[in-house]
Amino acid sequence: MLKKADSPLPEIAVHDVGEDWPVETLERALDETHALLDEAAADYPTIALKIGDDISRRWLERAQNPYLGELDRISALIGRPGAYYFNASYEWTCSTNAGAAPDGRSARLMRVLDWQTPGLGRHVIAARIAGEAGPWISMTWPGYTGVLQAMAPGRFAAAINQAPMARSVGLLPLDWMMNRAGIWKSAEPTPEHLLRRVFETALDYTEAKRVLTDTPLCVGAIYTLCGVSPGEACVIERTETEAYVVEGPASAANAWQNPAWGGRVRGENNQSRYEMMTAQERRLDDFSWLQPPVRNDLTRLAMVADPARGQMIAQGYEAEGPVTRVLSLETETA
Repeated sequence: MLKKADSPLPEIAVHDVGEDWPVETLERALDETHALLDEAAADYPTIALKIGDDISRRWLERAQNPYLGELDRISALIGRPGAYYFNASYEWTCSTNAGAAPDGRSARLMRVLDWQTPGLGRHVIAARIAGEAGPWISMTWPGYTGVLQAMAPGRFAAAINQAPMARSVGLLPLDWMMNRAGIWKSAEPTPEHLLRRVFETALDYTEAKRVLTDTPLCVGAIYTLCGVSPGEACVIERTETEAYVVEGPASAANAWQNPAWGGRVRGENNQSRYEMMTAQERRLDDFSWLQPPVRNDLTRLAMVADPARGQMIAQGYEAEGPVTRVLSLETETA
């Protein structure tokens, strides 16, 4: 059941799709995708996007990425540079929290996505997917093949935060280049493609937690996960080969909580964002709790999900503030 709020802002589009959902959402929203790319790629010269596409595609092919064929179709449908590059982008920061609902009867995920790319809040969609392991909902963009935040009613909800960059020499441009070179050499899955696999195949919180903890990655990541019971909540900090689990209630920004791990912290105000998310009541009615520094000029999406109840709210943001109505979804659970 889709509930509409009384607001002059546009609604977030909801698309009912199947297992080919990245291509299906693109086919249904091609004009909107071009509008997003016009905004997101405004500061990128066309030649830079072509080079980025070429490098990204060759890496995905060398890594035998299972979604490369899908990306080839997406690139052909778009007919302009950017499909491979933006699908392989890692430049985001986030704030998340997972723990019991206020009434103590279920678990909830709170998620705030920050990203430098403009337009992501204005053009966000909800893909309601009929999957192998059951239906699930991804807050995403047409033609995006990964998963950054989603809810599977009756199973779990999860989101990704960007992890600290492994420090190499101490200079940001050189550290970025050296870490990026390490990613391009890896044949392991990207964090967002692993999360997609989890939503498509994992039957419950326990299985999702095991896969996110044990599967090697091409780059570090921070996953926040909640299940259906109030005690099913955790943050999973990941390097390429190791995992550190913080049992819930737990919050995450873009810094390690494992005291043994170092690296260059992503984003700003990590401790303040972490403390604010930890202190929030996990409500499903509005986003009045979304205040600075959790909300900032880079905030693109806010979401709260309760997989036990099959309920989710989400709203798109840009630097100027909210740019969509609050989307409220309610799905029956088994």
